[in-house]
Amino acid sequence: MTDEEKYRQIKKEAIATGGALAVIIVFWLAAGFGLAPLQVQVFHLPLWVVASCFGTWLLSVVLVRLLIKYVFRDMNLEEDSHE
Repeated sequence: MTDEEKYRQIKKEAIATGGALAVIIVFWLAAGFGLAPLQVQVFHLPLWVVASCFGTWLLSVVLVRLLIKYVFRDMNLEEDSHE
């Protein structure tokens, strides 16, 4: 793998990770503030607490699994010695 291909892959991974972070933040805000007016209780907790805490964690796990499976590649970052 050439240096150019490595940099393209690193950029692709960084953009995908930033996108996943943006999705997590939007979900957290929507779950926390969007569900706050509802008077629904889950395990004696308001729905917004369960959705914003456990839902965000679960979404993060799913997104990381997707990133690992489809975006990230195992590559050697060391300089190749050309003899």
